[in-house]
Amino acid sequence: MKPRYLHGLLDTSVVVELTDFISSGQLPLESDISSITLAELSVGPLVAKTPQEQSARQSVLQLVEASFDPLPFDETTARVFGRVAAQLRNSGRKTKARAFDALIASVAIQHDLPLFTKNPQDFQDIQDLEVVAINGKF
Repeated sequence: MKPRYLHGLLDTSVVVELTDFISSGQLPLESDISSITLAELSVGPLVAKTPQEQSARQSVLQLVEASFDPLPFDETTARVFGRVAAQLRNSGRKTKARAFDALIASVAIQHDLPLFTKNPQDFQDIQDLEVVAINGKF
C-alpha cells in the first residue's frame, strides 16, 4: 500500500464528493483547495436545473467554505499559468476548453503541491505538476 501524502491540493472533481473521499483514506493528511475551485463550486447552485440539485450544490459549497481557506490565484500564480497555458497550446490541447483545470494546476505548481483528482487525463502534458489519481468508486 502506498503511503499517504502529507499535503496536497484537491481538484474540484474531488471536492464535490468530499464527504465520500474523507473516509476513503485516499486524501492527503492536510488538504487545500484553490480559489479557482471555490469559483467553480459557486457557479453550481446558480445553474442547477432543479431545486433539489440547487440545494445539494449549495450544501457542498457551504461545507467547502466552512472547511477551507482557499489558496489564492495571485500575480505569481498568473505567471505560472502563462507557462502552463503555453505548454498546453504547444502540445495541441485547447486551453480554453480546460481553462479551470489549467488555473488549478497553476496553483498546485506554485505551491509545490501534488494535485489530487478523479480526472488525471485533464492534467496531462502539464510539466512540473504531480498528479495523484484517486478512485471515485467506493
